[in-house]
Amino acid sequence: MSNAPYDLRIDSGGDQFAVSGPAPRLSWKPPSDAGHAAGHELECTVDGEPQPAVTTAPGTHRFLPWPWTALRSGRRVAWRVRARGTESRGLWSEWDTFEVGLLDDDWQARWISPPESGDPGYGRRPAHTLTTRFAVRPGVRSARLYATALGVYEAYVNGERAGTAELSPGSTSYDRTLYAQASDVTAAVEEGGNLIEIVLSDGWYRGQVGAFRRPAEWGTVLGARAELHIAYEDGTRQIVRTDETWTSARSAITRADLMDGQTTDFRSEPGAERPVLVDQVEAPAIDWSPAPPVRVVDSRPPRSVEQLEDGVWVADFGQNASGWITLDDLGPAGTRTVVDYGEHVGSDGDLTTAHLDSVRPGEDPIAFVQRDEAVSAGRGETFEPRHTVHGFRYARIRRDGAPLDPTSITMRVVHTDLRRTGTFACSDRDLNRLHEIADWSFRGNAVDVPTDCPTRERLAWTGDYQVFAPTATRLYDVLGFSRKWLRSVRDDQLPDGRIANFSPDGRRIKHHLDDQFALMTGSAGWGDAIVAVPWELYRCYGDRQVLAEHWESMVRWVEWALRTARTARHPSRIERSAEPLPHERYLWDGSFHWGEWTEPKEKATDGTRIDPVQTNPIAWFMADKGEVGTAFLYRSTSTLADVAGVLGRTEDATRWAETAERVGDAWRTEFLTPDGRTRGDTQAAYVRALSLGLVPDELRAPAAARLVELIRAAGTHLGTGFLSTGELLPVLADTGHADIAYELLLRRSAPSWLYMLDRGATTIWEDWEGVDENGDAHDSLNHYSKGAVIRFLHTHALGLRQTPGSVAWESFEVAPVPHPSLRWARGTHDSPQGTIAVEWRTTGDELTITVDVPPATTARVVFPDGTTETATAGTFRTTRRMGNGS
Repeated sequence: MSNAPYDLRIDSGGDQFAVSGPAPRLSWKPPSDAGHAAGHELECTVDGEPQPAVTTAPGTHRFLPWPWTALRSGRRVAWRVRARGTESRGLWSEWDTFEVGLLDDDWQARWISPPESGDPGYGRRPAHTLTTRFAVRPGVRSARLYATALGVYEAYVNGERAGTAELSPGSTSYDRTLYAQASDVTAAVEEGGNLIEIVLSDGWYRGQVGAFRRPAEWGTVLGARAELHIAYEDGTRQIVRTDETWTSARSAITRADLMDGQTTDFRSEPGAERPVLVDQVEAPAIDWSPAPPVRVVDSRPPRSVEQLEDGVWVADFGQNASGWITLDDLGPAGTRTVVDYGEHVGSDGDLTTAHLDSVRPGEDPIAFVQRDEAVSAGRGETFEPRHTVHGFRYARIRRDGAPLDPTSITMRVVHTDLRRTGTFACSDRDLNRLHEIADWSFRGNAVDVPTDCPTRERLAWTGDYQVFAPTATRLYDVLGFSRKWLRSVRDDQLPDGRIANFSPDGRRIKHHLDDQFALMTGSAGWGDAIVAVPWELYRCYGDRQVLAEHWESMVRWVEWALRTARTARHPSRIERSAEPLPHERYLWDGSFHWGEWTEPKEKATDGTRIDPVQTNPIAWFMADKGEVGTAFLYRSTSTLADVAGVLGRTEDATRWAETAERVGDAWRTEFLTPDGRTRGDTQAAYVRALSLGLVPDELRAPAAARLVELIRAAGTHLGTGFLSTGELLPVLADTGHADIAYELLLRRSAPSWLYMLDRGATTIWEDWEGVDENGDAHDSLNHYSKGAVIRFLHTHALGLRQTPGSVAWESFEVAPVPHPSLRWARGTHDSPQGTIAVEWRTTGDELTITVDVPPATTARVVFPDGTTETATAGTFRTTRRMGNGS
């Protein structure tokens, strides 16, 4: 442990350096003797000028409000901190540095757009190169490029790429939020003549989005805005801005779409330069993202390259991921190389993507395509398609008349560059592999926003992330990533309070309330993300502000749900009673819900899978999903009471607690029998009721017993889907059925997680039988929600969990749930307090537990027999004999 504070951070993102607004919040990890500190002392310089030292109260080391004068654009800040004792001072931390971005009021650049004619349509539009030339005097001290776009852009200074971020400026709800990027381009600026180029394509702004490849509706005209700030050694400055003097030309990228792919013709001569259009777009105020950037985080050679026939090869990279491939050998001039990407190959070894086609009942399917193309100029070019992104493990490469060098192919793994905070390993190789593929599945869906899959839809569905967020926080620091996404969720909220199904919502449902999809907006378990995700972030990171900035949206959402519960009834209840029964005013059953979603599919007598949505969409749509809706309404009202308490809103806390009690009573009246059975009597219903605390204490045992009966009746297989799978194993273990939990976890026949491993999965599937016994693929093979099971590995197999009521891991417990199949487990969690490390091992009938407890943290070790010991800061180690029931 460090004797000085460490891991200093601000609550902002940035590429080559952290970039903030005018008043960033400060955080650090406390030193090893933090328990004796009377507070902290901070020093700061702004552009080298010292600021007055400040002191903080004891225990203040997270999200300290900026304690000095608000910062101005471009300022460079260094700060450090030390613990302050009653009679002495601790060691100073290392200096942390960051820069202030170009604040919105200080932007003087104009929005410029390429002139376009003869629009070929979305998915087929080219990228444009916007250019200016300028002269630079000798004596440059530094140069910063500030840039953003409506579209996806790359910036170059004298041919040198600015920064390392990909797919900038990222995916946001462009009508209300737009982020800029800052790059250090000092090394690229030259004395004399210089050139800035901005390559601009459709991106998320007006490219294709969603399974049915509809164009995004944020705008019809692309735009870019940039300022280059050059500081000279003599103290003078020079600013180069986008304005009417810039020119536009078609680039060598003749087609660019994030979903369909990119075509680059290296033979293309630069198009004729034409004056740019100026101020043709409307954009929100420019801001600076709290999230890390999207980057190339890994480069992988193919595991194999098989030639199928003349001019056709299939490369297997051994891992399903998001990104693209690069090709270093494009062949002689005029050679066309076509690359198709996908997740699966058929029995013939060829790429197949039919499982990703999009189908609506009664309509022809929309074929799934991810295709890049390159035409060689014969000058040794490297093809790297940065204006698109794909989900894939395999790439089929077609090329006529020229050989393919397998060593010229590289997979670029591209996603948000998240900082890892959690690890897990155990004695069971299959569980380690399951943890690995769930981790990869989340990474592949963390391309600037948390998407459902990196292939067919690529939409940041609210339901997916609210399911997985408690697992994501155990793997990575997702605070900035999540706050960025939640801002879009707020931006897209409908006028009546409903939360869009996905955000950013390029379909802009909030402006199309008569659209059929608007009728399917406002589902329980999806819209509730606006409540659940901020609360999870607060619990894990201690960020109170994330609750404050979402309070209004939370309330609007829950009030809409309550209003709907009062005013809309499911037809089955109208048939039961023309007048609502008293408890029905709190039943949320009269509006659309997605329901449990993706439960294991039943099979027809011939073995074919029955999809209830495709088979009878009306019946599925009209089915009573009030049990799901009301359960989530209970969770959200209960959480709102907790949030209000944290925010000091005492009257609101009381009101929401009382409302939650009424909703819970209504759920029990309608959906729970006196003997502890749920009316629906499904695995999912019991998991939901038990995990959310809807079942009275005296009925928890019979409810859990019935859950076990249903599992046994299914041949000891799970029957849960999207919403409840992540809670299935914890519920079983916490109700005294850990043996059943492990049986399900280790089950190898479908539906199960290890079935996925045995069928070669490298990421989590959307469908439990994503690859069937015939080797045929179904639905997405990279859908991370069911990977929420690995939280059980952290919380129960390893046993590390935060103490109920604790915030930011100030208190935790280690309560391993051993199983005969496991001899040991170990893991770490880099918490806001410091790194927690846990390891347990069994030797014969003895259990040894070792725990590293960070400073200013309390811990409790719970042994399998229920006895406990307290662990304080430092290393705790003990060995106990296990009882027969362990």
